[in-house]
Amino acid sequence: MALPQEFLLELKMRNDIEGVLSPYVALKRRGRNLVGLCPFHNEKTPSFTVYPENGSYYCFGCGQGGDIISFTMRAENLDYIDAVKRLADRAGLKIPENDLDDAEQKLRNGIYEANREAARFYHAQLMSPKGKKCLEYFLGRGLSMKTIKHFGLGYAPDEWRALYVYLREKGFSHKVIEAADLIAKSEKTDKDGRNYFYDRFRNRAMFPIINVHGKVIAFGGRAMPGQEKQGGKYINSSDTPVYKKSRNMYGINFAKKFCQESAILVEGNLDVIALHQAGFENTVAALGTSFTEEQAKLLGRYTKEVLVVMDADEAGEKATDRAMKILDSVGVEARIIRLPECKDPDEYIKKNGGPKFAALIDGAISDIDYRLYIAAKGIDLGADDGKLQYLKKACEVLAQLDDPIAVDLYAGRLSEKYGVSKQVLSANTKEITKKELGALISTDQKNTVNPQKQQYRRAVGAEETVIAILIKHPNLFEATYSTLKPEDMVTDFSRKLYSRLADIYIGGSTFDLILLGDGFSPDEVGYVSKLLTASAGKADAERELADALKVISEEKEKVNEVSTDEMSDEEWAAEMRKKSKQKANR
Repeated sequence: MALPQEFLLELKMRNDIEGVLSPYVALKRRGRNLVGLCPFHNEKTPSFTVYPENGSYYCFGCGQGGDIISFTMRAENLDYIDAVKRLADRAGLKIPENDLDDAEQKLRNGIYEANREAARFYHAQLMSPKGKKCLEYFLGRGLSMKTIKHFGLGYAPDEWRALYVYLREKGFSHKVIEAADLIAKSEKTDKDGRNYFYDRFRNRAMFPIINVHGKVIAFGGRAMPGQEKQGGKYINSSDTPVYKKSRNMYGINFAKKFCQESAILVEGNLDVIALHQAGFENTVAALGTSFTEEQAKLLGRYTKEVLVVMDADEAGEKATDRAMKILDSVGVEARIIRLPECKDPDEYIKKNGGPKFAALIDGAISDIDYRLYIAAKGIDLGADDGKLQYLKKACEVLAQLDDPIAVDLYAGRLSEKYGVSKQVLSANTKEITKKELGALISTDQKNTVNPQKQQYRRAVGAEETVIAILIKHPNLFEATYSTLKPEDMVTDFSRKLYSRLADIYIGGSTFDLILLGDGFSPDEVGYVSKLLTASAGKADAERELADALKVISEEKEKVNEVSTDEMSDEEWAAEMRKKSKQKANR
């Protein structure tokens, strides 16, 4: 959605960045800038820097950056338009109606209303004679009526179009119902060739998914006992205009009030509900997908520490390992809860009760301890061969650590416990590190904003230099644009950013992060913010610009190079003429 540049600049002027950020982070002045502890990852030394001069921020610890809109999107888990509305309301501004896509906004609002009405329908069905078996299922899982009502649990009847007919009678359009993913398209068609539609959820126990703002955004449905092979045990809403499963979590609407100190991360919806009922109201789960970086960042906004407790099977071990790596990558402290002799938290609570689960929390272990624990599974530690096997695995675990103090500490512990020289263990760790860790060290951190950077490192460096210089020295844009067009950029993101920069300058405005608009995600805006930070204080801009343009031209030529073996004589001659001309112009 394109909003006028004048409105966006007015929005920025009315919302000074210090005022917007202050409720989330305590800022202290340091010269021209402001610093504080980053709200997006746990840190003890302030690395979060705010630049009031240009209305941007950047964290040198976790790499998050951007402007007031991207910050509001991250801090409140909002999409672009909702963040703009929040800031506009704060400043007493009205979003220009002519430029706001009324159809899009009406659709979003319609989806929210349809989901809320669908949740009411499913709950009413659960409490009706049709929902008797489903209610018995919930009660049989140990859930109280109070809990069932609290989570808004429901039942989708075993009928093809029950919900659809209900919503149509309530005045919802077919378009809204379909956009909410409450119905699915059949392959069968009517006499006019139009596809039939049917309710997506049928004969299932229903779990409304509610966002941090208390709005129903999607649903999860579990097959009734004995029906698991008919359409899958679990099905979940697909992504919609109001729902992205990678950005939301089940139970977060309740848990956010209780997880200031710690949050509990589990696998399933029923695990969340069982733990909440037992008094652990800081529990959340991922949504029909593997735990994501976006979900980790969401948790990091509300808690200091995440306690991971996945199912006690091989899949659960892999999920635990993944979650710990992701939490570490975004700077969120994490420990692991081990489940003895139970497959999941729901089962443990039923068998042992809340007090014993609280004891498990007190005994939660670090990632390293967990990996050593997994290394010992299935090994007879009472036998010498078993000890040797385990210690080799333990050395492999320690070899993957990049903290020499941690390696020394754990080597000492293993030495004391198993009567093996600490020096021998340390030597084995170093050997493994030399042989096996090299690949890990050389592997670049994923660049999700510009994933082509790994492939075109030299080109990206030059592209970023050009863009950073043109932002800082707009007087150089006209001459640069006459020789470098967006299509001349090697990578897609640089092409997109340079094209937007050109639109801003050609339109007569000066660059501002807020003018990037909704075509750029918060991570992309943060990436640009980092470019600005990195380019601060550069001297001899014209010389650096010329050097960078030369590199882009060279790298683009490599990318576009066509094998002469596949050319006709005429094509080959034309290519040679083109290259000769390019060389002559350099």
